[in-house]
Amino acid sequence: MIRSQRSALAPNPRRLAGLLAAGAIGLALAAGSTAAMAQEAVVGLVTKTEVNPFFVKMRQAAEKEAQAKGLKLTIEDLISAGAKGILITPNNSTGVLGAVKKARDAGILVIALDTATDPADAVDATFATDNFEAGVQQGQYARKALGDKAPKLAMLDGTPGGTVDTFRHDGFLKGFGIAEGDAVIVGKQNTNGAQDKGQTAMENLLSAHPDINVVYTINEPAAQGAYAAIKAAGKTDDVVVTSIDGGCLGVKYAKDGRVAATVMQFPYKMAQMGVDAVAEYAKSGKKPSGFVNTGSFLITGKPLPGLESKDLEFGEKNCWG
Repeated sequence: MIRSQRSALAPNPRRLAGLLAAGAIGLALAAGSTAAMAQEAVVGLVTKTEVNPFFVKMRQAAEKEAQAKGLKLTIEDLISAGAKGILITPNNSTGVLGAVKKARDAGILVIALDTATDPADAVDATFATDNFEAGVQQGQYARKALGDKAPKLAMLDGTPGGTVDTFRHDGFLKGFGIAEGDAVIVGKQNTNGAQDKGQTAMENLLSAHPDINVVYTINEPAAQGAYAAIKAAGKTDDVVVTSIDGGCLGVKYAKDGRVAATVMQFPYKMAQMGVDAVAEYAKSGKKPSGFVNTGSFLITGKPLPGLESKDLEFGEKNCWG
């Protein structure tokens, strides 16, 4: 989830509340022949940042799906304009709850994309990667890639407080076959999912623990930073780096050997499903509910026995950004 990079640029809860009330990106559905009917069917898209490739792809997918369904992109005061639905990607999983409640109390369908709220039922539905399962896939690969070596694990986490960060971290531990606090974890640092912080974190951890031989990274920018530090230390042949995201740069990192494997997720599918759900709600009043897994695949040029994975050709055809 280029996740922390998104987090660093994300609207804070107060600003997000303002976005929901005024100035968020809106998709005005042409629900009927009159302007009044179109005005009644507005769906807003609020992302953590406008520049991160993950959210750029999400926005592009939403725009494309809107066009396919005769929708129009516009800027609206969403709540007071009578929005039918809002799609949000919350940075802090609890910090947006007040704004979300205000929208739902106004009769607006609220769907979380990419990141679940805490509690999950604060929104009507969530369309996202099963980030715990993605972490499991990452951890299983990392452990098998070590072979018979005794693991010395460094964990480059994202930003505390987000469900994505927690689910990926915990899933990795399960896939790796250890629990929190296990002695094989020689160090952990937060990176906010940013390349520069990933590099600094890896430099610090290598300085304290030069025998590190496997690295968990929250996302591909953090992985790229980790690789830069590992390369500078002359240890590229000694350390297994794994990640999650499935961006085109991440697939290239796998191809170049900067990461051994990455887990691909599908932001465009999240956006398409979200737009379709709001369109259906505007037409029939039917609401989605619960968590909908949009899928993930392990991508690697070095498949390992007993682990399901997709090759680099699949990764290059299906990557984003």
